[in-house]
Amino acid sequence: MAPSPEAPSAPASARPENLTDLFLSFTWMALQGFGGVLAVVQRELVEKKGWMTKEEFIEEWAVAQIMPGPNVVNLGITLGARYFGWRGALVALAGLLTCPLLVVLALALVYAQYAANPHVAGALRGMGAVAAGLIAATGLKLLPALHKNLMGVSLSTALGIAAFVAIAWLRLPLAWVLLGLGAIGCVAVYRRLER
Repeated sequence: MAPSPEAPSAPASARPENLTDLFLSFTWMALQGFGGVLAVVQRELVEKKGWMTKEEFIEEWAVAQIMPGPNVVNLGITLGARYFGWRGALVALAGLLTCPLLVVLALALVYAQYAANPHVAGALRGMGAVAAGLIAATGLKLLPALHKNLMGVSLSTALGIAAFVAIAWLRLPLAWVLLGLGAIGCVAVYRRLER
């Protein structure tokens, strides 16, 4: 008797193998994140490790941004808790902070020696421009995920442009921009869900 064919099962989503994998992964991300970690975290979690889809990343990053504290720390705690509970949250936090803290302390000692050097000041300004470019590139890379967003591409784009104008040109406080534009986004999604 021939075995009955089984329906192909959906592939299991990738996840950290254990707490050590979680710690080392977040340590590696933190050590790469000079000037901002958005690009690094997106590449590692979505593209390389596959622990999150683009859509999940955008949603989780949005939540991490509105919570108090550094965005990547909030994301690490959330992701660690998702897979390993409170221990995962603590391990992800430790991975994000331990080695970078040691690096920052060492750099602070070196910077104290060379702070007055104009070449050092110029190099630091140049790193700021590179960090801005990384953030812009990551935003462009995540644009295709907006097609699955409940607000749609046009409203998402309009809110993004409005946020940029409000913060960069009008210099409005971030909290007010988040409250105002966030409320608009919430109402728009709520209305679409009611339909």
